[in-house]
Amino acid sequence: MIQISGFGTVLLFIVGGIGFLMITLLVGKLLRPNNPTTEKQTTYESGEEPSGTAWGQFNVRFYIVALIFLLFEAELIFLFPWATVFGDEQLIAESDGLWAQFSMIETFIFIGILLVGLAYVWSKGMLEWVRPKPKASDFKSRIPESAYKDFK
Repeated sequence: MIQISGFGTVLLFIVGGIGFLMITLLVGKLLRPNNPTTEKQTTYESGEEPSGTAWGQFNVRFYIVALIFLLFEAELIFLFPWATVFGDEQLIAESDGLWAQFSMIETFIFIGILLVGLAYVWSKGMLEWVRPKPKASDFKSRIPESAYKDFK
């Protein structure tokens, strides 16, 4: 009987997953109809005719907010193990309360460093959102204005 090592099991799993994916895509290509039209190949924008290019400009502030979110998410990731160890009554009883004091001081230092980082970002104005000025659209609808009056 052949024994498969742990790496062999992972390799079989990866090969099986890739094989399943390839077979599924192949069966889909064979069964689906192929009727391309110009309308089907246009960009979909919620039922509207696409205007402009697909390369939209995003405000840099999205990335700043995402980084700040990751900062505080990292805080939660590091505070969870601290809370589980700090809540261990046996460890606290064996250290005569010194572990609890050390743990609390360490946590306050950690949170303090994060608050200093937040204060720095706040003082630099990176949390203030600059609102863009609205631009009038030059889109001309093929539907006459009178058709909209019936829906009001």
